[in-house]
Amino acid sequence: MLKTTLAIACVLCLGLVVPLAADDTTLVRFDGGIGVIPVSNITLNPDGTVASVSKNIVRGVNPPGQIWVIKALRAEVDISGNINVRGRGLLLGGGNAIGGTAGLSVFATLICSATTPFTQFSTPTAGVKLEPNGDFRIKDMLSPTPPSPCASPVLLIRNTSGVWFAAGIVNLEED
Repeated sequence: MLKTTLAIACVLCLGLVVPLAADDTTLVRFDGGIGVIPVSNITLNPDGTVASVSKNIVRGVNPPGQIWVIKALRAEVDISGNINVRGRGLLLGGGNAIGGTAGLSVFATLICSATTPFTQFSTPTAGVKLEPNGDFRIKDMLSPTPPSPCASPVLLIRNTSGVWFAAGIVNLEED
């Protein structure tokens, strides 16, 4: 009797769990953002002069020439390539125009591979205009459609010149 009851309970539980999992089409979520620091490393000579400067290139994408900060970023990509990004406070973090947006537009790029070649899955490069306070919303399709699973996801927020300004932080927790 106990075995029969347990078997029925297991079947009922599977009946509840499988439909819930089948409805989740999320490929990857991002919660939080990292603003760009254009230089990743500086090597000095013994006398203190600069010997070399390494740009902060992320998966083949160059940084801009100035620091940018971001207050908040949330994004979700589904297995069909639909992407919804909400960014807040993407602003210059240095220079004479500090705290401004330089009137730029941004688009999103998802990269799923940790090694070359780095295939880029992007929204249209015309982008969306940053609000004066640095807020933006991207609701579009990635092209081409990213693979499922996306083995090593990196989300970059880029300007229309193609350089990256911010990166998303992968959300590994279930909501």
